[in-house]
Amino acid sequence: MLKKLKVVTIGGGSSYTPELIEGFIKRYHELPITELWLVDVEAGKEKQNIVFELCQRMIKKAGIPMTIYQTLDRQEALVDANFVTTQFRVGQLSARELDESIPLSHGYLGQETNGAGGLFKGLRTIPVVFDIIKDVQEICPEAFIINFTNPSGMLTEAVFRHTNFKRFIGVCNIPVGMKMFIGDVLEVGKDDDLSIDLFGLNHMVFVRDVRVNGVSRFDYLLEGIASGTLKAGSVKNITELEFSPDFLRSLRLIPCSYLQYYFKHKEMLAIEIAEYFKGGARSKIVQQIEKELFDLYLDPELEIKPPQLEQRGGAYYSDAACEVISAIFNDKQTEHYVNIPHHG
Repeated sequence: MLKKLKVVTIGGGSSYTPELIEGFIKRYHELPITELWLVDVEAGKEKQNIVFELCQRMIKKAGIPMTIYQTLDRQEALVDANFVTTQFRVGQLSARELDESIPLSHGYLGQETNGAGGLFKGLRTIPVVFDIIKDVQEICPEAFIINFTNPSGMLTEAVFRHTNFKRFIGVCNIPVGMKMFIGDVLEVGKDDDLSIDLFGLNHMVFVRDVRVNGVSRFDYLLEGIASGTLKAGSVKNITELEFSPDFLRSLRLIPCSYLQYYFKHKEMLAIEIAEYFKGGARSKIVQQIEKELFDLYLDPELEIKPPQLEQRGGAYYSDAACEVISAIFNDKQTEHYVNIPHHG
């Protein structure tokens, strides 16, 4: 086992960082991180300072020997790193507002991970990811990059098409949320084995089978969702519209919430445009949530992740990221839902 386990988080000033820290604290018995480095850019310095102080309080409360550092120098942080997590937004939330508002002002979809807005974000973000990979290849070539930056699927595809770096894994909280929902409605116990056959291009994923202790429960689940007796789970940042029973039965797949943007394009576009013209686009809501979160983070008495963080669309992402890191570190041979090339 490694004597030193070092993780570097790029985008350390993100409001999601306390969730990641909570995930590392919870798994310290199997993932004994000795050094955690938070990295951000000059524009994110103030937020990173606030997050850094909160994370120090969380680690102190947990009583674990993890040392946390912060820096604006990415190359300094990457020396001897074992894992690098990426969770940044190029241009911060003001750029997201443009991603959403420019397309919507012209009558087109302006969502942050798909449609024109997702493409804008991808074009801004891919070059930065390539720069990070270049640094990792030069400084810590054996490190894995666990990416949560959106649009996750687009970034992963770009990396595997246009670089020779093979240790890049995209994660998303959508499969985590779907698995939690399925586990709840099927009343899966702690000792039961729940396995999901899930495929697609992030964020557009489908479930085509669900097995509990090796036995398929898919037909029951599909019929329950189609008939309305089981409610399909959605995420905080998407309006929930029900798919028609006939559509689901003929599809014989369970689509994730994001597929509403394709299968219910007119309805979703109408909702987004209406919210935009009322001044309530998602980016405005997120900016307000973020302001409230950082006001909470400033409280010197706060030493846990506040429950309000789950109002952000990325709740539970640390479970995906931390579980993947632990599975690699401990060679756990467990099943995960990640963005990597399928190779047929």
